Amino acid sequence: MTKTSFIHLVAAAILSVGLTGAAHAAHAGENQVGLASVYSGGRTANGETAAPSHMTAAHRSLPFGTMVRVTNRSTGRSVVVRINDRGPFVHGRVIDVTPAAAHQLGFSGIAPVALSVVR
Repeated sequence: MTKTSFIHLVAAAILSVGLTGAAHAAHAGENQVGLASVYSGGRTANGETAAPSHMTAAHRSLPFGTMVRVTNRSTGRSVVVRINDRGPFVHGRVIDVTPAAAHQLGFSGIAPVALSVVR
């Protein structure tokens, strides 16, 4: 086996492990905690027009279409949103939600939240 072939084989193995890990993150019941922020406007990463009245959100790595329960840790209120965008890109934030979702959660600006993948 040549050195180049070996490097390609190792790279393929690492990539397959990484993809398996990313798919696992979308399994029901996976949890994450951090800060949520409110965002709206423009096009989403999956091509939709962002609608402030829809129950959607941006997450860095969950697949588009994933349904996530977002719980405001300060109020206990929760809502289920559909991931249709990428973000947030601010340290410490785990999800960006639309104004409609933030309203249901009882916050504007940022809030401490817990995320749980529903499906």
